[in-house]
Amino acid sequence: MTTYQMNFNQDFTSLSVLSATGLRLYSIAGQDKVEEIFAKDNTEQIRIVERLFNSSLVVLVTSQKPNCLKMLHFKKKQDICNCFYPSEILCVRMNRQRLIVCLAESIHIHDIRDMKILHSIENIAPNEQGLCALSLNSHLAFPVCQTSGELRIFNASKLRTGMTIKAHDTPLSALTFSPSGALLATASERGTVIRVFCVKNGQRVQEFRRGVSCVRIASLVFAASGDFLCASSNTETVHIFKIDARAVESVELKAIAEVAAKSDSASKESTATAAPTTEEASAAPVASWGGMFSKAVSSLLHSTQVSDVLAQDRSFATVVLAQAGLKHICALTRVQKELRLLIACEDGFLYVHEFNAERGGSCKLLAVHDLRGALEDVIELQLSESVLRMQAKPVTTPQSLTLLKSCAASVLIENPDPMPDNSYASILRGDQADAMSDSAKFRKLCDAIDTPTKLYDERQFPPVAIAAKD
Repeated sequence: MTTYQMNFNQDFTSLSVLSATGLRLYSIAGQDKVEEIFAKDNTEQIRIVERLFNSSLVVLVTSQKPNCLKMLHFKKKQDICNCFYPSEILCVRMNRQRLIVCLAESIHIHDIRDMKILHSIENIAPNEQGLCALSLNSHLAFPVCQTSGELRIFNASKLRTGMTIKAHDTPLSALTFSPSGALLATASERGTVIRVFCVKNGQRVQEFRRGVSCVRIASLVFAASGDFLCASSNTETVHIFKIDARAVESVELKAIAEVAAKSDSASKESTATAAPTTEEASAAPVASWGGMFSKAVSSLLHSTQVSDVLAQDRSFATVVLAQAGLKHICALTRVQKELRLLIACEDGFLYVHEFNAERGGSCKLLAVHDLRGALEDVIELQLSESVLRMQAKPVTTPQSLTLLKSCAASVLIENPDPMPDNSYASILRGDQADAMSDSAKFRKLCDAIDTPTKLYDERQFPPVAIAAKD
């Protein structure tokens, strides 16, 4: 069976489909409408594809050059730049400020506006799976131990190392941040328990029991609203868990109480050496503000039963898949203002399910899209109680873009030559001028990254202007 590598963009409004024959990008315009927006043959053996939101910027990594990151303006069919690293690229993550490249023993952080490297995290524990997660506000999480589920949080915006969290006893298999970056969900190689941590203080917020059998977690993702967490594995069941807002609030209050207690302790130590006056000695002891606040929060925590925070909650909703053993990538987002569960399977199909945020339970299958071929419009399977009707429109795929340069170096950024003629024929001819200047590359990057005037969900991802470099 032909397998397809499926990958959603950051806001789940588009989907990349990669096979041995080609790469295609689809826009998820509605429950019953998925539109192909870009196609390219796979003569270069592409193995990693990432698109930046709904922009024209796509990054590729090929099997032919596994240490080279290629940046492409896919609407203009132009290369922006090529970045070379000391070893094989295992994972790429992007948001509107940063681009992260994860190697087996190092992580490289770029400013996505000009692709200048800002920082490299070297000599990390071997991370052969390239496991890492990047939040929209540039928190970066990655494993730091091969024998246990210990991870580190790094602030990729301020380039500062954060806390270390021992999330599991066994090595990690999945990491994901909530859209706000306030929560981090983790799963280990066992896959039986999923845990959610507060990014501010590393405290465990919730623990979910997926099952009792050991599985491999294929997809772990928060809903676009942040109040649900979806997990798929190599079994036939997709689990959706509900994030307890009270549990999150309790842990955050506990963090505030700890800060207040430390401040109060420091204040007492600073005044301990000073001799008390007669008036102070005769006065009744008065609790400090920090102490009273700490007690109040402690009382609140007990009243909300902190033990419930660490209890293993069961799934709020589920989907039973047609076949176990296949890799499924999930997204829980709004499609035309309706909350939908999207499941992209390595068999080449996209499944759209209804999701009821009030009742949960079993999610009803609403539509199926066949994304296995390069089409003008995709095959849509109209569901009824007994019959699935299939309609398809074949179309010729666009020719692939010829990439311009190759070399091998250690963390090297290479700029393709500018093309005075932006036509497809000119790109194939390889018309060249003088080497591209930094300002020209910056303009091309900004052009590719520039956010469309209208996104599918403007409330969650409003357009962001690309600021000029300081």
